[in-house]
Amino acid sequence: MKSFKYFFFLLLILTIGCCIYIAVQPNSFEVSQTRLIKAPNEIVYNNVIDFKNWEAWSAWTETNPDFKISLSEQTKGINGAIFWEDNNGVGTMKTLEIDPFNSIKQEMQITDFPNSNVSWEFSPNSEGSTEVTWNILSSDLSFSFKLSSILKGGLEKQLNPLMERSLEKLDSIVVTGMTKYSIKINGFTEHSGGYYIYNTTSCKIDNLKNKIDEVFPVIKNFASKNNITVSGFPFIYYHTYDVENNAVIFSCCLPTNSKVITTQNDILTGQLEPFKTLKTTLTGNYTNLTEAWDLSMKYITDSGNEVNENGPMLETYVTDPLIIANPAHWKTEIYIALKNQF
Repeated sequence: MKSFKYFFFLLLILTIGCCIYIAVQPNSFEVSQTRLIKAPNEIVYNNVIDFKNWEAWSAWTETNPDFKISLSEQTKGINGAIFWEDNNGVGTMKTLEIDPFNSIKQEMQITDFPNSNVSWEFSPNSEGSTEVTWNILSSDLSFSFKLSSILKGGLEKQLNPLMERSLEKLDSIVVTGMTKYSIKINGFTEHSGGYYIYNTTSCKIDNLKNKIDEVFPVIKNFASKNNITVSGFPFIYYHTYDVENNAVIFSCCLPTNSKVITTQNDILTGQLEPFKTLKTTLTGNYTNLTEAWDLSMKYITDSGNEVNENGPMLETYVTDPLIIANPAHWKTEIYIALKNQF
């Protein structure tokens, strides 16, 4: 009987000691993970701000087969919400504040535990990459929450690997998504032609992109300063494309409503007469244009038509990369003049 009393007394002391240990644990916790993703901040932000995308990169769904996600009617932007259920209970997260492309603030609630503040920061750099910081902060922790945390080895130990893996998956999904593209042969049609202002220049083929980026702003600035109405999408008119000698001669063009009399020697006005053409649409990065041109040329040959070597060969940029950051959504139309009448 006396030994039982000693055992009970010892157990009581241990219990009190454990309770004191749990009670004196910090009343808050904070975990944070950062990753550099090789994508513009707009693209990364657009993926994170929409809860519809979370299941694809969440490490919780990867490691826990019982993790079930459901979505509210609104999944994107302020008041967008996501719900989940697993062996830890029921959870919810709601978006409270946004600074488009820069930051997101959310609130997370798991069963009866205190609310946690979740924040995202998207910091772009000059190289076109984005430093993504994901932070979870919770205060006023209850005794039961501290106990649960201790029994599971500490929240930091639990959350950090999951957050790190989630950012790794997010990185992969975002970067892979940027490489998607499609090429559509729209078929034979007629280009309506029209007036345009242009600047003709030349360079090595492997410097073509840099030269285009240099010349187009000059023409756009000229049109803006002289109140010239642009009536369509900017386009490239290829005059010579000599792969063997790595040389290209081309014009950067802006379509206009009518003939424009220019006073600047390097910017002239031109007119395209209507012409028969094969139209091809590339949706995706400009790096896939060579394939689009090759497929177009093959289609013309296979269909028994011929390219008009003296006719226009145009590359029309339907989307502006300064407005649409994701190259997977860029649209370019190719027009190749034909000799024969289809």
